[in-house]
Amino acid sequence: MPMIDEARVSKGEILAVDDMPALLALLSELLTGAGYQVRQAPSGELALWTAQMRPPEIILLDVRMPGMSGMEVCRQLKADPVTADVPVIFLSALNESVDKVQGLALGAVDYITKPYQPEEVLARVNTHITLARYRKALEAERANLEQHVRERTADLEAVAESLRSSEREMSDLQEALIVAMASLAETRNNETGAHIMRTQHYVQALALELARHPKYAEILTEETIELLFKTAPLHDIGKVGIPDHILLKPGKLTVEEFEIMKTHTTLGRNIIAATEKRLHTTNQFLTTAEQTTFSHHEKWNGSGYPEGLSGDGIPVSARLMAIADVYDAIISRRVYKDAMDHEKAVQIITEGRGTHFDPEMVDAFVRISETFRRIAAEFVDEHLITA
Repeated sequence: MPMIDEARVSKGEILAVDDMPALLALLSELLTGAGYQVRQAPSGELALWTAQMRPPEIILLDVRMPGMSGMEVCRQLKADPVTADVPVIFLSALNESVDKVQGLALGAVDYITKPYQPEEVLARVNTHITLARYRKALEAERANLEQHVRERTADLEAVAESLRSSEREMSDLQEALIVAMASLAETRNNETGAHIMRTQHYVQALALELARHPKYAEILTEETIELLFKTAPLHDIGKVGIPDHILLKPGKLTVEEFEIMKTHTTLGRNIIAATEKRLHTTNQFLTTAEQTTFSHHEKWNGSGYPEGLSGDGIPVSARLMAIADVYDAIISRRVYKDAMDHEKAVQIITEGRGTHFDPEMVDAFVRISETFRRIAAEFVDEHLITA
C-alpha cells in the first residue's frame, strides 16, 4: 500500500463554510498560510453546490447559519454519493454535548468549539486529511487485489472447463488440475520451487506413521493417504491472489499487509470451490483439497486463522499439513529470513506440541524426524539448507 507521511500532508483543497465574512476570512488566511487551497462558501446552499461541483478533501462547516443550517448541510452531503466520503469538521460556538453527538451522528469526523486555537484547527485538519488518504489508499489496494483474484480465478476456471470436457478418467483430471493450479502459485514465489514436492512427501510419511495409532487407524486408510499426497500441492494455491509487494516483501509485514496475506487461505478455498462448481461434481478429492488449503494455518489451541478452530475441530489433513509446512519453512531460506537446521526445526515443532500442533501428530513427527531430513535432502533446492 502507498505510504503516507503523517507528519507532512501535501497541499490539499479545503472548503470553508461560515456566514460571518470576518470569521471566514480569518479561517481562509490561516489555512492558506499553512499551504492549503481554500474555497469559501458563506451559506449552506452555496456550500452544497460548491462541494458537489468539485468535492474538496475536507469541509470545515459552521453549525449556525441563516437558511440551511450546518447540520442540514452535513446530512445532505452524506446522502449524496458524490460527497458522502468527504470528511466534515464542524466549527461551532455551540458547546453542548448534545450538539456534538448530533453532528457526529450525521457523519462528521470532528467537532471544534469556537473560539478555537489556530494550531488546533491545523492539527485536526492535517489528521483527518491523512486518515482520509489512508482510507482511499486502502480502498484502491482492495480493488486491485479483487481484480487480481478475478483474473487468476478466470485462468483457473478456463483450465477446469477444458479438463471437464475431456474424457479422461477422474484420476487423470485430478492430477492435471493439481499441476495447473499448483504451478500458478509456484510461479508467484519461485524461491520455494521444491516446496510442493517436499510437503507432499512429509504429509505422506507423517500420515503413514500416524495410521499406526488407534485413534487414526480407521481415518488414515491407504486410499486416504494417497488422497492427502495428491492434494497437498494445493495448500498454498491462494497465494496467486496476494499482491507481489506483499508476497515477495523481504522485510517484516505490517499489520495491514499480514491481514491481506492471511486471506490466501480463503482465496485458495474459493478457487477450489469455483473449480468444483465448474466441474459440476463433489468428491472427497476436492473436499480434502479445500480443507487443507483453508485450515492449514489453524492452531491446536484455537489461536490460528482463518476461523480460530481448535483441537479435533481442525480437519486431519490441515493438521498434517501444518507440521509439514512449518518444518519446511523453518529449514528453507526465504526473502524475509535465513534457513535453520533440522535439529532446530524439530525443537520448534516439539515446543509447539499442544499449542500450535496436534500433540499426537507431534509425537509421530518426532519418531520419524529422520525421514523428514531425508526427504528434505532428496528434494533439495538452492534455497534449502542441507538438513
